[in-house]
Amino acid sequence: MKKILVVIALSTSVLFACNNKAKEEAALKQQQAEKELAVKAVKDSLRLDSFNKAAAAKVEQEKEAKHQAELVAARRAGAASSRSYAGSGASSSGSSSGAYGGTQPTAKKKGWSDAAKGAVIGGVGGAVGGALIDKKKGRGAIIGGLVGAGGGYLIGRGEDRKSGRVQPKN
Repeated sequence: MKKILVVIALSTSVLFACNNKAKEEAALKQQQAEKELAVKAVKDSLRLDSFNKAAAAKVEQEKEAKHQAELVAARRAGAASSRSYAGSGASSSGSSSGAYGGTQPTAKKKGWSDAAKGAVIGGVGGAVGGALIDKKKGRGAIIGGLVGAGGGYLIGRGEDRKSGRVQPKN
């Protein structure tokens, strides 16, 4: 009887082991298929994004080209109108200002120059330093502020030359 029970136990364990292996293999195959679908979806979305970016870049280039064409046309129109004023023989001083009646684009404000920023920062720092160092606080603040502002201006002016805001001396 012991032998029969052992044989039955072994056969059921083998049967269950084979059954679990098949389920595990099926689960692994399903996971691999899901991973492949996920990778494909990501690749498709990246491809779609690149197409969208390319389309947006093309639209931006078209806008820029149109803007440049409008600027060229405005410059030509301004040049033609200034020639007609010059050729008309009008001697009044007000006639030359009509050629630039707003067709030219205005220059964009650039804000504070580096020289101005350096002068202000140097002046404040020098004033604080001078007040801390000198026994007479007012005199030290004034001297330190002047020295700091001068140094800050020189450093900032050099930065302006490097950035092209100010033309370097020849």
